[in-house]
Amino acid sequence: MTNARRLSFCIGCLYTRAVVAFFSHQLQLRQTLSLYASKLPKGISPFEKSVAKGLDIQGEFRKIAAKAILQAIRDGQTQLEIDFPPLIGGGSSKTAFDDFDNIQELNANRDWCVPLAPQIVLPSKQQWLILPDDKECELAQKEWGGGQLFRRSAKFTSIRAALVQVAGESQVTKAWGSTIAATLNKLSGGDGILADSSLLDDLSDTVDLERLYLVCQPGNGGPVEDWINVEQLHRSSPRNTVTCIVNGALDKVRDGYYPALFFPALAKTVPFYQDFEAVFFLKPISDKGLYGWLYRVYPEPWQVILQIPEQQQKGSQSVISVQELVALTSTKRPSYSDAVQAMVATSKNILNK
Repeated sequence: MTNARRLSFCIGCLYTRAVVAFFSHQLQLRQTLSLYASKLPKGISPFEKSVAKGLDIQGEFRKIAAKAILQAIRDGQTQLEIDFPPLIGGGSSKTAFDDFDNIQELNANRDWCVPLAPQIVLPSKQQWLILPDDKECELAQKEWGGGQLFRRSAKFTSIRAALVQVAGESQVTKAWGSTIAATLNKLSGGDGILADSSLLDDLSDTVDLERLYLVCQPGNGGPVEDWINVEQLHRSSPRNTVTCIVNGALDKVRDGYYPALFFPALAKTVPFYQDFEAVFFLKPISDKGLYGWLYRVYPEPWQVILQIPEQQQKGSQSVISVQELVALTSTKRPSYSDAVQAMVATSKNILNK
C-alpha cells in the first residue's frame, strides 16, 4: 500500500470514528438530559379534567417556579420569563379548550403572583410586585392587603408608577385613550387609569438595594405599551436588577404577532425580549390530532412531552389514564414545527410496536 493510500485510509478511519463518536455523544447527551428533566405536574392534561378539579395545580406551579427563579438569580440571570396556563386546577379548572375571558385570566395571574412573592424573598434584593395598571394594583391591595406576609414581601405597584419612580413621568409611553381616562380619574382623587392610586405603595422610601421586579401579565390582553414600558423600567433601574415577567405572552413580541410597520416602537423591544431566560415554561401543543406540552424548568433542558389518553376498566367503571412520552429533549427551545414533528414521530413509534 502506497503512502498516499495509507494516509487516505487513516483519514477515512478517523472520520468514521469521529462520526460514530459524535452520534454516540448525542445519544448519551439526550439520555443524560432526560434523567435530569422534571416530569410534568399532575392533572394538567385536558383528558384529566376531573382530576384537575381536586388538585392545587397552581400551588404546584408556584413551588416549581420559585425554586427555578432563585436558581436563575444565583446564576446571574437578570431577565426571567414564566409562562403557564393560569386557569388549570381547582373547582373551576379550565384548559385551553374551554371558554374564558381576559378578566378571568388577569385575576388568576394576579392571584398567582401575590402568593409567589413571599417564596422568592432575597435579603439583597427589594421586591416590587408590578401589576399592569393602577386599577389592578388597587384590586390586589383590597384582596390581599390584609395579609402581613404579602405586605412585607413586596411593594405593590403598577408599571406606570414604577417607571415614574425610576425614570420620571416623561419616560412613560402612554396607551391610547389613557390621557382621557387619567383626566377623568384625577377628578376623583386618583392619578392612574380609573383607579384609587393612593392605594399603591409608596416607592419614594425604597432602600438602596438591588431590585427584583415581579411583573404580572404586561401587554397580554392589554395595551402593547406595557411591553415598551417594562423594557424602559428594566433599563432605567439599578445594575443587577432582576425582571421576572409572568404570563406576559412574550412570544407575541418576539414572533412578530404585531407587524413592525404598524407598531414600530414595540418592534424595537424584540432584542430585549429575546434575551429572556425561560425559568418555568409550560405551553400546550395541539396539532395533527395529538396533544402535548412544551416544558422547561430552569436550568434543565427543554422537553416536548406527548400525552396519550388510555381508557382502562376498573371494576364496573371506565377510567381514563394519561401516558406521557418525552418526544424531544433539547438544550435550546425547539420551534413549534419541530415540537409537532417530534410528537408525530413518537406517536408513530408507539403505533408500530
